[in-house]
Amino acid sequence: MRLRQQVTNLFRFLAIAFTDESFLKAIRRVENIVSKIMAIALVFIIFIALFDLLRLLTFDLFVIEPKGTFTVPLLKIFGMFLNVLIALELMENVTAYLRHHTIQLELVIVTALTAVARKVVIFDSKADGEIAGLAIAVLSLSISYWIVRSQSKIHKH
Repeated sequence: MRLRQQVTNLFRFLAIAFTDESFLKAIRRVENIVSKIMAIALVFIIFIALFDLLRLLTFDLFVIEPKGTFTVPLLKIFGMFLNVLIALELMENVTAYLRHHTIQLELVIVTALTAVARKVVIFDSKADGEIAGLAIAVLSLSISYWIVRSQSKIHKH
């Protein structure tokens, strides 16, 4: 009789645990934990990228001869700056998700535009197809940004 009661209680527990509301609550918790882990990982990545940039600048300007000049191409330095900026924008994406529990499409598109812009800034290739691909990406992302931005203005009014 006791075993039967335990089995009945187990089935009740499982029935409650697997209701839509309980299941979605568990999924939200998992999403929250994953987002926090991603945010912590991004903090490390941002500091490593910043340290790498500062190390390059310090050595290039003050240690390597001739001092006070850049021996590394400026495009590489600009690319490193944009890497830090992209990482910060990714962090903003994650923190916006933690705050609102929705993906901010406008922010994602801006981050993608920054990443493509970084590629354009450091572009150093002779292949014609690559620059055309980047141009299409910039155009597509720009149109997407304009559409999302104009739709969000309509919904705010």
